[in-house]
Amino acid sequence: MSEQQSAREEPLSIGAFPYLHMLTTRWKDVDAYGHVNNVVYYSYFDTAVNAHLISHGVLDPHSSPVIGLVVETRCVYFRSLHFPANVQAGLRIVHMGKSSVRYQIGLFQGEETLAAAQGNFVHVYVDRNTHRPMPVPPAIRAVMEQIRV
Repeated sequence: MSEQQSAREEPLSIGAFPYLHMLTTRWKDVDAYGHVNNVVYYSYFDTAVNAHLISHGVLDPHSSPVIGLVVETRCVYFRSLHFPANVQAGLRIVHMGKSSVRYQIGLFQGEETLAAAQGNFVHVYVDRNTHRPMPVPPAIRAVMEQIRV
């Protein structure tokens, strides 16, 4: 296969994700073409990651001294999401470094079991005030280990 003919990534199954977060598409998410606009998928990724951390009590967006800043995102689209619909965001950790974490997220519309879209989301943990990299706090690391693959 030539460099220009790379293999297309395949959609992951919902069973590949140990954490699921339910989202609902909104009227404002839909673009002129009648489907959820591509930039909204990144919002869904961000919501799933932060909802997981908040629901496990390891992130307070207003006061946590160490916070995760997004330094990289990527999304591969397989099928369009639509309004109105429930969407499950599957979440798993595929890499943990000293101060960074790579999440993989899959978006599943309704009862579908293969991702309509999937991507990566990288957080670098930093001091809230200085924005200098910090080690991932132990409490956050413990929560992340539960969904690490």
